[in-house]
Amino acid sequence: MMSERIKIYDTTLRDGTQGEGFQLSVDEKVQVARLLDELGVAYIEGGWPGSNPRDAAFFEASRGLDFRTARLAAFGSTRRADKSCDDDPSIQALLAAEVPILTIFGKSWKMHATEVLRVTAEENLELVFDTVRYLKARADQVIFDAEHFFDGAADDEAYSMAVLDAAARAGADFLVLCDTNGGSLPHVVGELTARAVARTGIAVGIHAHNDSELAVANSLEAVRAGATMVQGTINGYGERCGNANLVSIIAGLEIKHDRRCLPDGGLKRLTHVSRMVDELANNVPLARQAYVGRSAFAHKGGVHVNAVLKSASTYEHITPETIGNERRILVSDLSGRSNIIAKAQQFGVDIDPDDPVTRAVLDKIKQLEHEGYQFEGAEASLELLMEEARGQRPSWFEVLLASVTTREVGRDGLEAAEARVKVAIGDEILAAIESGNGPVNALAAALETVLVRTYPMLHQVRLVDYKVRILDSASGTAARVRVLIQASDGQSTWGTVGVSTNVVEASWRALVDAFEHRLLKAGVPGRV
Repeated sequence: MMSERIKIYDTTLRDGTQGEGFQLSVDEKVQVARLLDELGVAYIEGGWPGSNPRDAAFFEASRGLDFRTARLAAFGSTRRADKSCDDDPSIQALLAAEVPILTIFGKSWKMHATEVLRVTAEENLELVFDTVRYLKARADQVIFDAEHFFDGAADDEAYSMAVLDAAARAGADFLVLCDTNGGSLPHVVGELTARAVARTGIAVGIHAHNDSELAVANSLEAVRAGATMVQGTINGYGERCGNANLVSIIAGLEIKHDRRCLPDGGLKRLTHVSRMVDELANNVPLARQAYVGRSAFAHKGGVHVNAVLKSASTYEHITPETIGNERRILVSDLSGRSNIIAKAQQFGVDIDPDDPVTRAVLDKIKQLEHEGYQFEGAEASLELLMEEARGQRPSWFEVLLASVTTREVGRDGLEAAEARVKVAIGDEILAAIESGNGPVNALAAALETVLVRTYPMLHQVRLVDYKVRILDSASGTAARVRVLIQASDGQSTWGTVGVSTNVVEASWRALVDAFEHRLLKAGVPGRV
């Protein structure tokens, strides 16, 4: 059993889309399906074709897809008590999906059968048996999800096991134990899974929800107890607190338990797939997500960084490249010399660890962070600061004047901004006046107009993100603010920061750094 590959059953396209704030169009579902196939999951549950037009449309669109590793599954429920399978629209919608795998759920908690379905316990067993047998005669595989299995077993284990027996006798290929309410504990999941495996002789799976923050632990424990299929979603999307996070489960199985569940090379795609699913759903990736988060291998404390640079395993439980992530060294007021040296090496800046300049840079960073600067999302400003401390930061232009005014336009009270900028480049004085839909937009346009006359490459620089954070809200309108800007030239993206009690001034400082960093990376010599 321990050598058997664990089958990953992804339900992001069905159970995941039931989560708040997670929505996918048909085209986006197709893109996610392709990502999952490239990752190497065994099954992709495309949706519930009998419940909504979007899922039915996805199955139509998926008929032209040529999956390399995954098999497509459609999801539904056991037949209604007052209808035969031939007459039940939901059952017929499953068949109309024309997929090789059919997954149905049935009640395994006696209370649900009698109180929700309003049938007797014996009638519920008949629904399970009839539906599985009917679908098994018409599909390559039938997977039976025993809904509320663990809660049902806590109430009447003999009945919950009888439901599994009914599905097994009808020909189910997998019996999936569902922690539908997400309240079970790992030791309970392990014990019941082991008993289910020993009882039926049919392959057993686990489907956990995360209402107690234990879905990943419960899934791993079920595998340890003999389950050979794990159901879940990418990034743990799903109803209420979400489903079991397949990203963490896959990494945990392959790295921690030495249980294969992806083809060769699949594990290294894990971070990419995780972030792409977030991107397609228009959600910000969780930075602190285990394994694949941007902060998962980010080191900030000086003692930590010093140790990691000597031996990564001192503060990393795995090598980040294993799952397609990367190590990041952060610089802040908690930093030591090791942080500065590591970041300098990353930037290609040569800093001697024994040089007083290194200490000067560190002291400057600590002081600026005390004032409200933050370099974790503004590494371009940090690099410029390092060059300045070494006395090697070029000066490409000198700002002589920068002002902005706003005025109300039209009955709707829309504001238009006008910026005036005057800079010196060498012996030449250049000026520009530009309008924009806000002060920062106008300043950026005016500065670009002036600079591109001498530095044409700056015409490609665009602001792609802009964030303002109030640092000391108790000061009211006199509070300092921190502005973080993300700029891009279409090839790369970089972040800069500015701090001031004036939001326009803070924006201006970050804006100037954004243009200067582009010139620095291009190797443009200074002119001032």
